[in-house]
Amino acid sequence: MRSLSEIIRDQITIGGPLSFHDFMEMALYYPGLGYYTSEPDKIGKQGDYYTIPYFTDLYGKLVAKQLEEMWLLLDKNDFTIVEYGAGMGSLCSDILGELKKNPAFYKKLKYCIIEKSKPMRQKELRALHHSHTSFEKVYWHDAIEEMPPFTGCILANEVVDNFAVHKVVMGEKGLMEVFVDYNDGFTEILEPAQEHLKNYFTQLKVELPVGFCTEINLEALDWIKNISGSLQKGFVLTMDYGFPSSELYQSNRRLGTIVCYNKHTVNDLPYNNIGQQDITAHVNFSALDLWGRKNGLLNCGFTNQSQFLLSLGLTEQLRKIEEAEKNNYKIKEKLLFLHTLLMSMGKKIKVLIQQKGLNRPELSGLKFSQPLV
Repeated sequence: MRSLSEIIRDQITIGGPLSFHDFMEMALYYPGLGYYTSEPDKIGKQGDYYTIPYFTDLYGKLVAKQLEEMWLLLDKNDFTIVEYGAGMGSLCSDILGELKKNPAFYKKLKYCIIEKSKPMRQKELRALHHSHTSFEKVYWHDAIEEMPPFTGCILANEVVDNFAVHKVVMGEKGLMEVFVDYNDGFTEILEPAQEHLKNYFTQLKVELPVGFCTEINLEALDWIKNISGSLQKGFVLTMDYGFPSSELYQSNRRLGTIVCYNKHTVNDLPYNNIGQQDITAHVNFSALDLWGRKNGLLNCGFTNQSQFLLSLGLTEQLRKIEEAEKNNYKIKEKLLFLHTLLMSMGKKIKVLIQQKGLNRPELSGLKFSQPLV
């Protein structure tokens, strides 16, 4: 059986260089061989990286608290949670476990997971089964377009940074796009960028200096358009690694933000271990905000994950656990670890909440919201 590396090489040999976007799409999602379409675990000790829900259910409980407040703002009507890329199913399980404590809300609740990868669906099913999560609330779909229009919240936890991106460099004569060629190994070449890539920066009012390398996530813009079309009324909660434009295009990021994860090590070598390592690019939250507004999604607020969780009562939750287990020194060590983890990782992960159909709703998780520029 040919490796994914060989398949991509042969495609380049026959059809010519691939855009970095098409290379990344194949590396992550090629049927059966892409990183997210193959069998090995991605998250946890046996995988390549950790996410916060892997370590603690506190995260899901606090997100559930925010979802409960959203339900109240939507007049306690039927409420659909749509989670994109549920990973190992931990967040879904923790949210539903917490919301069960509110029977009135739970009765109105439907939880849909958008997951086109069959191996990932199986992992999510197993995780929900092991946690004894009730399956009558959970549904799987390949795409949000399969669902009828709904009221509720779209939840994207560390998802948008895995969309395939165009890689670009500002040249002396204008914007250039990075293509992937093969000559005794994968190499990068530059071609003049098409107008839709140039237009991205024009709309954001961003001027890159000569030599600056970065990424353009057009799939994120398509995603915003699609979810806005499906959401009748409610919220979009996006949590991911990234920055607003004012920070993303600073000189210290002039080499771009491509990061790869392989067996809990980090590298910037996307042409190594193709199909066996994750490839990510930081999210431009200013772009999500701008194209959200173009499609009817208004900005409720922008903050980092640490401030989001603190606003929802993280400190109080940790104190309650410590009080209940005050003679258990192992618990104290675990709580200290969790607090450190949530504060360190949480400063890197940003939170953007957008809404449709409401009149300036106030959300507890956005107590420390900051301007998005």
